[in-house]
Amino acid sequence: MEDNFFIRSENFSIFTVNFMETNISNLTVKKTNLPKKFPKESELGFGVHFTDHMFVWDYSPDTGWVEPTIQPYSSVLVEPGCVVFHYSQAVFDGLKSFLGVDGKIRLFRVKDYFNRFNRSSAGLCIPQFDADEVIDYLKELLIIEKEWHPSSIGTSIYIRPLIVARDNLLGVKSSKTFSMFIVLSPVGAYYAEGFSPVKILVEEEHSRTAPGGLGDLKTPANYAASLFSTERAKSKGFTQVLWLDAVEKKWIEEVGTMNIFFRIGDELITPPLEGTILPGITRDSIIKIAKREKFKVTERRISIDEVYEAHAKGTLKEIFGSGTAAVVSPVGKLSYRGKMITINNNEIGEWSQYLYDIITSMHYGKSEDVYGWTSIVE
Repeated sequence: MEDNFFIRSENFSIFTVNFMETNISNLTVKKTNLPKKFPKESELGFGVHFTDHMFVWDYSPDTGWVEPTIQPYSSVLVEPGCVVFHYSQAVFDGLKSFLGVDGKIRLFRVKDYFNRFNRSSAGLCIPQFDADEVIDYLKELLIIEKEWHPSSIGTSIYIRPLIVARDNLLGVKSSKTFSMFIVLSPVGAYYAEGFSPVKILVEEEHSRTAPGGLGDLKTPANYAASLFSTERAKSKGFTQVLWLDAVEKKWIEEVGTMNIFFRIGDELITPPLEGTILPGITRDSIIKIAKREKFKVTERRISIDEVYEAHAKGTLKEIFGSGTAAVVSPVGKLSYRGKMITINNNEIGEWSQYLYDIITSMHYGKSEDVYGWTSIVE
């Protein structure tokens, strides 16, 4: 590791990992001597608090991924010429761990999340890593930070793995060296509204992504493209924006940073994965659950005009977003070209509630996981 890349915290004590218990003989663990005060669960918010420790792993062409380390959460010093600042060569992902009603920590579809993390890495010319190996490191980090885990239903630890390019150069080319981090954040609800229906503005002017772009990868540039429209919508009293396709400005893609579902009649419709939409793990979970529960589920293009026509006919019963942060987010109001429509009397829909309850009950170990999606951290 380059000496000028990190500011290493000196507030740690080295202790020996019990290899018989962890089976991670190559992991170095450095614990802090200055633990932080845990926030009240009622004041968690989303992504504003960080635990005492983080995971760091470095890559170079000569060594590959080496020296996996759990160390105190600390500042990172990067030179102004670093590739990640100029060309956004970075990827991240987001998943959660949950403290179940039985006192055990659960991860939900963790392998699927890290496989997607690897897929995003490939799209940004970032070297692949062994997903199972990283999951082992993550579990060790969660065990060390167990006291940080909030216990109330609806709370969790948000897990943010990320990889950044760290070559110090200004030429437009892929970096050769990288660092992976995993940081943990105890969180409550993603939206201030919680599980209540939100108010959405259809974005007609700007596009989040385009065919052949970065829309199906979790990379900072993908999300940077959404900031202007989102802030403008919030200034008008909306929670998020509904994105249309970049070419015809008629086909629905995502809502904010979430996948989107429409219940028209007794059919659950969601846009297909055609390269401009992130393949959401929660989206996939909802599709699989809905099919198992004998709902009619269709992945197809759906236009904003079709949605408004269905509302006029009285067949638009529900709209909801899906994502790791909020799980399911019902849409109560939708505005397009100055016309505001109200969905399901601005109340949580039957299917939205049902699917939310099934997924969250698995999160907290309140029901049997018939899909094999959860894993215990021990």
